[in-house]
Amino acid sequence: MKRVILTSLMVLALAVAGSADARGKRVTDADYPRQLTTASAVSVDWTDPNQFTDIRYSGNRWEAAQGNWVVDLATYLQKQAGKKLANGQQLHVTITDIRRAGMYEPGRGMNLDRVRIIKDIYPPRMTLNFSLTGADGQVISEGERKLVDSAFLMGSGLVSDTDPLRYEKRMLDDWINKELGQKGV
Repeated sequence: MKRVILTSLMVLALAVAGSADARGKRVTDADYPRQLTTASAVSVDWTDPNQFTDIRYSGNRWEAAQGNWVVDLATYLQKQAGKKLANGQQLHVTITDIRRAGMYEPGRGMNLDRVRIIKDIYPPRMTLNFSLTGADGQVISEGERKLVDSAFLMGSGLVSDTDPLRYEKRMLDDWINKELGQKGV
């Protein structure tokens, strides 16, 4: 009898610990970071993910907020843009909105409202503000960009066909190549 009670208490403790851990992995948590803290020539921060289109109009707000996809995209942007900068250049990017490719479609049946449906009518979108400064501190380029990849299902050169953020990362690659061009420009 004692063993059954002890086992039950252990299972309950693991369930509570597991749900606390899962809760800590929501991009909308108030204590979740809003910027990358790694030292780099590219600094990336973002506004409140609760206001991102992907969460507000997702079809499943709870599922859309899961994970650390904002940090993953910001880290990818920092790494890829850093490869294009000349010595001394600095890039600051603020992500103000994200709409990931696909959509949760409620009413599709049991548990299918937890599956992101990828269709060409749900392209990835991102809005960001940036400032590129030269080694002398002068602003080279700045502004707001509204990125969208309407042909995201037709493109080649995907980062990885198993990466859940592959369409957004390719869209960022396109922007980085257009905005920063060849290294040192």
